[in-house]
Amino acid sequence: MYYGVDIGSTYTKIVGIDDNKNIIDIKVLDTVINPDEQVKEYLKDKPIETLVATGYGRYMMQEAFDVPVISEIKAHAKGAYFFFPDVRTVIDLGGQDSKVIKVTEGGNFDNFKMNDKCAAGTGKFIEMAAVKLQIPLDEFGDFCKKADKTIQISSMCAVFAESEVISLMAKKEKPENIGYGIIDSIASRLAGMAKSIRPEDKIVFTGGGAKNSLLRELLSKKLKKEVYTPEYPQMMGAFGAALAGYETTKGVTNE
Repeated sequence: MYYGVDIGSTYTKIVGIDDNKNIIDIKVLDTVINPDEQVKEYLKDKPIETLVATGYGRYMMQEAFDVPVISEIKAHAKGAYFFFPDVRTVIDLGGQDSKVIKVTEGGNFDNFKMNDKCAAGTGKFIEMAAVKLQIPLDEFGDFCKKADKTIQISSMCAVFAESEVISLMAKKEKPENIGYGIIDSIASRLAGMAKSIRPEDKIVFTGGGAKNSLLRELLSKKLKKEVYTPEYPQMMGAFGAALAGYETTKGVTNE
């Protein structure tokens, strides 16, 4: 089997694929201290042909396992291209950053833009809001679709935005309205970043943030383009890493 490991700031994702590039193993772990030890425990006794690491913790994996690494940008481009061969733009929303990636024919990338300076534009902000509003993260998008008005979250910093949320809660604003405002603000940030590098069709949304149904809708609306999402958007980095290992073993080139 060909494994890919994506150690992110919030979750560690593991994907295994077979000789036909079918996903046959998926695991998501909370990223804790020494995530390489968690990965080692999970992968013991697995029939591993190759292992490739990506994500913020990829160099930890390289040191611990002596395995090759690829960047998250390359991994997400490769993963999205596999499921959508005509993809030209990938928008990835992870726990710690967000990225817009221009994809070429063959699944490589030729340009990207990243926000890793402000948490207000990342998946972590959605998680914080869901906890504050006491809504399960997996249900947060659908819950916020019940909003009956749009509240503008104007703070550009996650710390001040959190204070803004607390202030709205103190005014007894409906949780779904607050949540809608938060997701709308993130969609605006992503769309603005995407427009800055002129997104081309087809657009694919990856990362844990793509699991939020309302965010997908609002992003599509703001870009005025259809946005596609793979079945496992959170796993695209790990899948792309696994695919890189497969291609190296099989001598596949994507020129």
